[in-house]
Amino acid sequence: MSEFTARCRAFHQLHERGCFVIPNPWDVGSARVLEQLGFKALATTSAGFAWSRGHADNRVTVEMTLEHLRAISNAVDVPVNADFGGGFGIASEAVGHHVEQAATTGIAGLSIEDSTGDSAEPLYEFRLAVDRIKAARRAIDTSGTGVLLTARTEGFVAGRPDIKETIRRLTAFADAGADCLYAPGLRSLDDIKAVVAAVAPKPVNVLVSTDFTTVAELAAAGVRRVSVGGALARAAWTGFLRASREIAERGTFASLKDAVPGVDINRLFDEQSS
Repeated sequence: MSEFTARCRAFHQLHERGCFVIPNPWDVGSARVLEQLGFKALATTSAGFAWSRGHADNRVTVEMTLEHLRAISNAVDVPVNADFGGGFGIASEAVGHHVEQAATTGIAGLSIEDSTGDSAEPLYEFRLAVDRIKAARRAIDTSGTGVLLTARTEGFVAGRPDIKETIRRLTAFADAGADCLYAPGLRSLDDIKAVVAAVAPKPVNVLVSTDFTTVAELAAAGVRRVSVGGALARAAWTGFLRASREIAERGTFASLKDAVPGVDINRLFDEQSS
Protein backbone atom coordinates (compact mmCIF):
# COMPACT_ATOMS: atom_id res chain seq x y z
CA MET A 1 0.00 0.00 0.00
CA SER A 2 1.42 3.40 -0.97
CA GLU A 3 1.70 6.26 1.50
CA PHE A 4 -1.07 8.24 -0.19
CA THR A 5 -3.35 5.20 -0.50
CA ALA A 6 -2.94 4.69 3.24
CA ARG A 7 -3.90 8.32 3.81
CA CYS A 8 -7.07 7.86 1.76
CA ARG A 9 -7.99 4.86 3.86
CA ALA A 10 -7.29 6.76 7.08
CA PHE A 11 -9.37 9.67 5.83
CA HIS A 12 -12.35 7.41 5.14
CA GLN A 13 -11.99 5.94 8.63
CA LEU A 14 -12.14 9.39 10.21
CA HIS A 15 -15.61 9.80 8.69
CA GLU A 16 -16.98 6.58 10.13
CA ARG A 17 -17.54 7.65 13.74
CA GLY A 18 -17.20 10.61 16.07
CA CYS A 19 -16.56 14.19 14.99
CA PHE A 20 -13.25 15.70 13.89
CA VAL A 21 -12.07 19.18 12.96
CA ILE A 22 -10.34 19.59 9.61
CA PRO A 23 -8.75 23.08 9.60
CA ASN A 24 -7.79 24.86 6.42
CA PRO A 25 -4.16 25.92 5.82
CA TRP A 26 -3.34 28.13 2.86
CA ASP A 27 0.34 27.28 2.33
CA VAL A 28 2.99 24.78 3.34
CA GLY A 29 3.97 26.63 6.52
CA SER A 30 0.44 26.87 7.89
CA ALA A 31 -0.17 23.22 6.96
CA ARG A 32 2.86 22.02 8.87
CA VAL A 33 1.96 24.02 11.96
CA LEU A 34 -1.61 22.68 11.97
CA GLU A 35 -0.25 19.15 11.71
CA GLN A 36 2.03 19.86 14.68
CA LEU A 37 -1.00 21.00 16.67
CA GLY A 38 -2.39 17.49 16.39
CA PHE A 39 -5.13 17.78 13.77
CA LYS A 40 -5.74 14.41 12.12
CA ALA A 41 -6.49 15.83 8.66
CA LEU A 42 -6.28 19.13 6.81
CA ALA A 43 -8.27 20.77 4.02
CA THR A 44 -7.09 23.36 1.55
CA THR A 45 -8.97 26.64 1.17
CA SER A 46 -9.46 28.06 -2.31
CA ALA A 47 -9.84 31.57 -0.88
CA GLY A 48 -6.78 31.43 1.37
CA PHE A 49 -4.64 29.99 -1.41
CA ALA A 50 -5.85 32.58 -3.94
CA TRP A 51 -5.08 35.45 -1.54
CA SER A 52 -1.59 34.06 -0.90
CA ARG A 53 -0.97 34.23 -4.66
CA GLY A 54 -2.35 37.74 -5.03
CA HIS A 55 -5.72 36.78 -6.52
CA ALA A 56 -9.35 36.97 -5.46
CA ASP A 57 -11.07 33.69 -4.63
CA ASN A 58 -11.98 31.65 -7.71
CA ARG A 59 -9.41 33.52 -9.80
CA VAL A 60 -6.68 30.88 -9.89
CA THR A 61 -6.17 28.33 -12.64
CA VAL A 62 -6.53 24.59 -12.39
CA GLU A 63 -2.78 24.27 -13.01
CA MET A 64 -2.01 26.54 -10.05
CA THR A 65 -4.40 24.57 -7.87
CA LEU A 66 -2.95 21.19 -8.84
CA GLU A 67 0.55 22.46 -8.02
CA HIS A 68 -0.75 23.72 -4.66
CA LEU A 69 -2.37 20.36 -3.85
CA ARG A 70 0.88 18.54 -4.56
CA ALA A 71 2.83 20.94 -2.36
CA ILE A 72 0.48 20.63 0.61
CA SER A 73 0.11 16.84 0.30
CA ASN A 74 3.88 16.38 0.16
CA ALA A 75 4.51 18.73 3.09
CA VAL A 76 2.51 16.81 5.72
CA ASP A 77 1.86 13.22 6.78
CA VAL A 78 -1.87 13.56 7.49
CA PRO A 79 -4.68 13.26 4.91
CA VAL A 80 -5.41 16.40 2.89
CA ASN A 81 -8.82 17.28 1.46
CA ALA A 82 -8.85 19.53 -1.62
CA ASP A 83 -11.18 22.48 -1.93
CA PHE A 84 -11.58 22.00 -5.68
CA GLY A 85 -14.25 24.62 -6.18
CA GLY A 86 -16.57 23.85 -9.07
CA GLY A 87 -14.11 21.49 -10.70
CA PHE A 88 -12.79 24.21 -13.05
CA GLY A 89 -15.48 23.58 -15.62
CA ILE A 90 -19.21 23.67 -16.21
CA ALA A 91 -19.86 20.50 -18.19
CA SER A 92 -19.65 17.23 -16.29
CA GLU A 93 -16.94 16.01 -18.70
CA ALA A 94 -14.69 18.92 -17.76
CA VAL A 95 -15.26 18.32 -14.05
CA GLY A 96 -14.43 14.64 -14.43
CA HIS A 97 -11.23 15.39 -16.36
CA HIS A 98 -9.98 17.82 -13.72
CA VAL A 99 -10.94 15.56 -10.82
CA GLU A 100 -8.95 12.77 -12.46
CA GLN A 101 -5.94 15.09 -12.52
CA ALA A 102 -6.45 16.15 -8.90
CA ALA A 103 -6.61 12.54 -7.74
CA THR A 104 -2.96 12.10 -8.78
CA THR A 105 -1.63 14.89 -6.52
CA GLY A 106 -1.58 12.93 -3.25
CA ILE A 107 -4.80 14.29 -1.80
CA ALA A 108 -7.05 12.02 0.27
CA GLY A 109 -10.30 13.87 -0.43
CA LEU A 110 -11.83 16.41 -2.75
CA SER A 111 -14.94 18.61 -2.80
CA ILE A 112 -17.05 19.79 -5.74
CA GLU A 113 -19.60 22.58 -5.38
CA ASP A 114 -22.68 23.65 -7.36
CA SER A 115 -22.10 27.42 -7.36
CA THR A 116 -22.06 29.13 -10.75
CA GLY A 117 -20.61 32.49 -9.70
CA ASP A 118 -23.60 34.18 -11.38
CA SER A 119 -25.67 36.23 -8.91
CA ALA A 120 -28.76 35.91 -11.11
CA GLU A 121 -28.53 32.09 -11.22
CA PRO A 122 -26.14 31.21 -8.40
CA LEU A 123 -26.60 27.43 -8.52
CA TYR A 124 -26.24 25.04 -11.42
CA GLU A 125 -29.50 23.56 -12.67
CA PHE A 126 -30.40 20.56 -10.55
CA ARG A 127 -29.78 17.80 -13.12
CA LEU A 128 -26.49 19.33 -14.24
CA ALA A 129 -25.38 19.67 -10.62
CA VAL A 130 -26.07 15.98 -10.05
CA ASP A 131 -24.34 14.96 -13.28
CA ARG A 132 -21.23 16.88 -12.21
CA ILE A 133 -21.04 14.84 -8.99
CA LYS A 134 -21.54 11.62 -10.97
CA ALA A 135 -18.66 12.62 -13.23
CA ALA A 136 -16.42 13.29 -10.23
CA ARG A 137 -17.38 9.90 -8.80
CA ARG A 138 -16.50 8.12 -12.05
CA ALA A 139 -13.17 9.92 -12.27
CA ILE A 140 -12.19 8.95 -8.74
CA ASP A 141 -13.25 5.34 -9.27
CA THR A 142 -11.25 5.20 -12.50
CA SER A 143 -8.20 6.58 -10.71
CA GLY A 144 -8.28 3.74 -8.19
CA THR A 145 -6.97 6.09 -5.50
CA GLY A 146 -9.84 5.89 -3.02
CA VAL A 147 -10.04 9.70 -2.79
CA LEU A 148 -13.08 10.66 -0.68
CA LEU A 149 -15.64 12.73 -2.60
CA THR A 150 -17.46 15.56 -0.83
CA ALA A 151 -20.39 17.21 -2.62
CA ARG A 152 -21.33 20.77 -1.70
CA THR A 153 -24.42 22.84 -2.32
CA GLU A 154 -23.85 26.55 -1.94
CA GLY A 155 -27.34 27.99 -1.56
CA PHE A 156 -26.78 29.39 1.93
CA VAL A 157 -23.67 31.31 0.83
CA ALA A 158 -24.88 32.23 -2.65
CA GLY A 159 -28.11 34.01 -1.84
CA ARG A 160 -30.47 31.01 -1.98
CA PRO A 161 -30.89 29.98 1.69
CA ASP A 162 -33.58 27.33 1.15
CA ILE A 163 -33.23 24.34 3.47
CA LYS A 164 -35.64 22.17 1.46
CA GLU A 165 -33.69 22.73 -1.76
CA THR A 166 -30.43 22.22 0.13
CA ILE A 167 -31.62 18.84 1.38
CA ARG A 168 -32.98 17.93 -2.07
CA ARG A 169 -29.60 18.56 -3.62
CA LEU A 170 -27.54 16.88 -0.91
CA THR A 171 -29.65 13.72 -0.97
CA ALA A 172 -29.34 13.60 -4.76
CA PHE A 173 -25.58 14.10 -4.47
CA ALA A 174 -25.42 11.26 -1.97
CA ASP A 175 -27.30 9.02 -4.39
CA ALA A 176 -24.90 10.12 -7.14
CA GLY A 177 -21.94 8.73 -5.20
CA ALA A 178 -20.74 11.46 -2.86
CA ASP A 179 -19.08 10.08 0.26
CA CYS A 180 -19.62 13.22 2.38
CA LEU A 181 -22.16 16.05 2.13
CA TYR A 182 -21.63 19.73 2.82
CA ALA A 183 -23.77 22.88 2.77
CA PRO A 184 -21.60 25.84 3.81
CA GLY A 185 -23.47 28.65 5.50
CA LEU A 186 -25.75 26.57 7.70
CA ARG A 187 -25.86 28.04 11.20
CA SER A 188 -29.13 26.79 12.65
CA LEU A 189 -28.65 23.56 14.60
CA ASP A 190 -32.15 22.55 13.50
CA ASP A 191 -31.13 22.91 9.85
CA ILE A 192 -27.89 21.04 10.49
CA LYS A 193 -29.74 18.20 12.22
CA ALA A 194 -32.20 18.04 9.31
CA VAL A 195 -29.34 17.66 6.84
CA VAL A 196 -27.65 15.00 8.97
CA ALA A 197 -30.89 13.02 9.17
CA ALA A 198 -31.64 13.39 5.45
CA VAL A 199 -28.33 11.98 4.19
CA ALA A 200 -27.66 9.45 6.95
CA PRO A 201 -25.67 7.27 7.24
CA LYS A 202 -23.34 9.35 5.06
CA PRO A 203 -21.28 11.92 6.98
CA VAL A 204 -21.87 15.68 6.96
CA ASN A 205 -19.31 18.51 7.01
CA VAL A 206 -20.24 21.81 8.64
CA LEU A 207 -18.40 25.08 8.04
CA VAL A 208 -17.68 27.17 11.14
CA SER A 209 -16.26 30.56 10.18
CA THR A 210 -17.43 32.41 13.31
CA ASP A 211 -18.30 31.46 16.87
CA PHE A 212 -21.93 30.40 16.41
CA THR A 213 -21.41 26.90 17.78
CA THR A 214 -18.88 24.47 19.29
CA VAL A 215 -17.43 21.14 18.28
CA ALA A 216 -19.35 19.51 21.14
CA GLU A 217 -22.68 20.91 19.91
CA LEU A 218 -22.02 19.79 16.36
CA ALA A 219 -20.96 16.34 17.49
CA ALA A 220 -24.17 16.04 19.47
CA ALA A 221 -26.09 16.97 16.31
CA GLY A 222 -24.47 14.08 14.45
CA VAL A 223 -21.93 16.07 12.43
CA ARG A 224 -18.85 14.08 11.48
CA ARG A 225 -16.53 16.78 10.14
CA VAL A 226 -16.00 20.48 10.92
CA SER A 227 -14.01 22.82 8.68
CA VAL A 228 -13.24 26.53 8.93
CA GLY A 229 -12.78 27.43 5.25
CA GLY A 230 -10.86 30.65 4.75
CA ALA A 231 -11.35 31.78 8.36
CA LEU A 232 -7.80 31.04 9.54
CA ALA A 233 -6.40 32.86 6.51
CA ARG A 234 -8.75 35.78 7.22
CA ALA A 235 -7.58 35.84 10.83
CA ALA A 236 -3.97 36.07 9.65
CA TRP A 237 -4.84 38.80 7.15
CA THR A 238 -6.71 40.68 9.90
CA GLY A 239 -3.55 41.00 11.97
CA PHE A 240 -1.47 41.93 8.94
CA LEU A 241 -3.91 44.61 7.75
CA ARG A 242 -4.34 46.07 11.23
CA ALA A 243 -0.60 46.49 11.74
CA SER A 244 0.26 47.66 8.25
CA ARG A 245 -2.57 50.19 8.13
CA GLU A 246 -1.51 51.60 11.48
CA ILE A 247 2.02 52.10 10.17
CA ALA A 248 0.83 53.61 6.88
CA GLU A 249 -1.84 55.88 8.36
CA ARG A 250 -0.43 56.85 11.77
CA GLY A 251 3.26 56.15 11.67
CA THR A 252 2.95 54.13 14.89
CA PHE A 253 3.72 50.49 15.63
CA ALA A 254 1.48 49.52 18.57
CA SER A 255 -0.11 46.61 16.69
CA LEU A 256 3.24 44.85 16.51
CA LYS A 257 3.58 44.44 20.27
CA ASP A 258 1.40 41.32 20.37
CA ALA A 259 3.16 39.58 17.48
CA VAL A 260 4.53 36.11 18.15
CA PRO A 261 8.32 36.34 18.61
CA GLY A 262 10.32 35.24 15.60
CA VAL A 263 12.27 32.76 17.72
CA ASP A 264 9.03 30.96 18.57
CA ILE A 265 8.00 30.73 14.92
CA ASN A 266 11.49 29.53 13.96
CA ARG A 267 11.18 26.83 16.60
CA LEU A 268 8.05 25.49 14.89
CA PHE A 269 9.91 24.98 11.65
CA ASP A 270 13.16 23.84 13.28
CA GLU A 271 11.12 20.93 14.64
CA GLN A 272 10.01 20.13 11.11
CA SER A 273 13.57 19.88 9.85
CA SER A 274 15.04 18.07 12.86
